[in-house]
Amino acid sequence: MKHPREYRGLEVVVLGLARSGVAAAKLFHQIGAVVTVNDKKDRTACPEADELEALGISVVCGYHPDSLVHEGVALVVKNPGIPYSVEPVRRAEALGIEVVTEVEVAYLFCEAPIIGITGSNGKTTTTTLIGLMLDAAGLKPVVAGNIGRALTEAAPEVTAENTMVVELSSFQLKGTTSFRPAIGLLLNFFETHLDYHGTMEDYISSKAKIFANQTQDDTAILNWDDAVCRAMIPNLKAKVIPFSTKEKLSEGAYLDNGMLVYADGRGDVQTIMPASEMGMAGSFNVGNALAAAAAAITAGVPLEAIASVLRSFTGVEHRLEFVRELNGVSFYNNSKATNAAASISSIEALDQPIVLIAGGLDRGSDYMELLPIFRERIKGLVTLGQTREKINHVAELAGISRLQTVDTANAADAVEQAVQLAWQMSEPGDIVLLSPACASWDMFPSYEIRGGMFKESVHNL
Repeated sequence: MKHPREYRGLEVVVLGLARSGVAAAKLFHQIGAVVTVNDKKDRTACPEADELEALGISVVCGYHPDSLVHEGVALVVKNPGIPYSVEPVRRAEALGIEVVTEVEVAYLFCEAPIIGITGSNGKTTTTTLIGLMLDAAGLKPVVAGNIGRALTEAAPEVTAENTMVVELSSFQLKGTTSFRPAIGLLLNFFETHLDYHGTMEDYISSKAKIFANQTQDDTAILNWDDAVCRAMIPNLKAKVIPFSTKEKLSEGAYLDNGMLVYADGRGDVQTIMPASEMGMAGSFNVGNALAAAAAAITAGVPLEAIASVLRSFTGVEHRLEFVRELNGVSFYNNSKATNAAASISSIEALDQPIVLIAGGLDRGSDYMELLPIFRERIKGLVTLGQTREKINHVAELAGISRLQTVDTANAADAVEQAVQLAWQMSEPGDIVLLSPACASWDMFPSYEIRGGMFKESVHNL
């Protein structure tokens, strides 16, 4: 797309009134574009509409008008979560009108170098770690994207003295054309979001866009242990720095006899710290720490600052978050586990017998990948949401005899019942773990609200 300032006096349609849509609408309005914002939700569910209209921005709620996208529209900025199958997007593509997400818009405004982080699991933890590491080194990071502020809100305010640290979803990256981070991280691939992407091929290609415009002056950090990530390396133009928890590397960040180390490719291998001293629980977080360390080292952060952050940081809310202990039973909130792979990782990270709470939005998976871990580690299971019967089926195949189902569609009641049932199943020394293996949107507005309800119910026991 053109630089956003070139849209002065031109018509721009913004689809979606969520945080990123509101920020994008304000940005284009400020530079003199003729902005229309459209959201299919009812006006009563769009509290931002009044604020935008007060600024002189047209807002249409409740439906997608046939006249919304026409030949006079210069650009469509789409909320990342809106599928490409909706009529306004299909019409824009048929008319040859460019459709982008706010990542593309923000990138063109941003004067600061960008560190972009994507992957199926671990994005938020890794993004947070990198932000803390850069901050410890006085590098003035601004953390935004899927975490924190909307990119289009933050990007115009940063300067070349800052570094933008940006969590990026496949939804966001799919709608980019020129986006180019100075440092791009690709953490892993697991089967997820297929209801949106349709195929793994589209999902992978969307994530791979993080590297699409990089040059030899940029850096690509990839998971050496992930076959899909590794297969991308020959096609990348950027300098590649891998990370691995399984293999010793000639260049990159890796785990060696329990130590986090970094090899510069010229024979110098530096020890960062023992993995056992990390403040975060879970072996899967070692990979996140290695990826973050590789990015921080590339950005010029001293090893001492990296180690200090890894020792003090205990994790992000809703990611294997310890809630409380009650009568010898420990409760953990892992609401961010929105796919089976994330739930498996969280279960593997814990040593005690587990009573699991799982279930949520049905995206078409059969959840059979949970079968081995269910057989080995799960003492009891409480299911809820659209996928409850699918997950029950896996539990039955795994021979789990302590199995309860919550049938109510009321979110608060469902969580409270699930916590009560799991508590009744548990004994001193057990863990009650919320790790749904599913997105939250069948019953909850977000995984954060789901996790918050879980914590409130646990504290109410």
